[in-house]
Amino acid sequence: MSEGAIAAPSAQPPETQSDNVVLLRDATWADYQRLLEIRGEKSVPRLAYLEGTVEIMSPSHFHEAIKSMLGRLVEAWCVEKGVDITPFGSWTLEDKDAERGVEPVECYVLGSADPMPERPDLAIEVVWTSGGLDKLHLYRKLGVRELWFWRREKLELFRLRDEQYEPILASEVLPGIDHTILLRHVGTRPMTKALREFVAEVRAAGA
Repeated sequence: MSEGAIAAPSAQPPETQSDNVVLLRDATWADYQRLLEIRGEKSVPRLAYLEGTVEIMSPSHFHEAIKSMLGRLVEAWCVEKGVDITPFGSWTLEDKDAERGVEPVECYVLGSADPMPERPDLAIEVVWTSGGLDKLHLYRKLGVRELWFWRREKLELFRLRDEQYEPILASEVLPGIDHTILLRHVGTRPMTKALREFVAEVRAAGA
């Protein structure tokens, strides 16, 4: 476990619930843009581009459930703590010169988001199936201040410093959020029960 990793209670999904990941190598930026155009406004498959390789990923139901729950819990914490934040979902982040493009599973802008910033302050990724692009390397030239990676029962946090990501133990974008409490409720169903129990625990802990 890395320095910035926070463990969650065991809630391993069946191995059959893996994401479908395809890598297309020797692809140009124009190829990547054409795939985005063909997909249109649909949310899947998710597309990423890194220095000549396109990743096409169709997420599993488990992947989508985790990303949705993480987003709902983050938003519930912000409402409870009076933190102004705006979600932007899978905002397509691109930099042609850096040969990078990615769509986070969830991303957020702090404050009013007016005027609209060029990049989100926080991006969340759910990594369940191996074999895809190195997202940490991909993000490092896209200017996102903080990244959270959910990887099978733990959460890894990184902050951007001089185009490099450093592991951190606690969020700097959302100071005070207790990821241990958050992770305890990611696997709870239904979502409404998870949010009620999460908010109750946040209030009790003052976290």
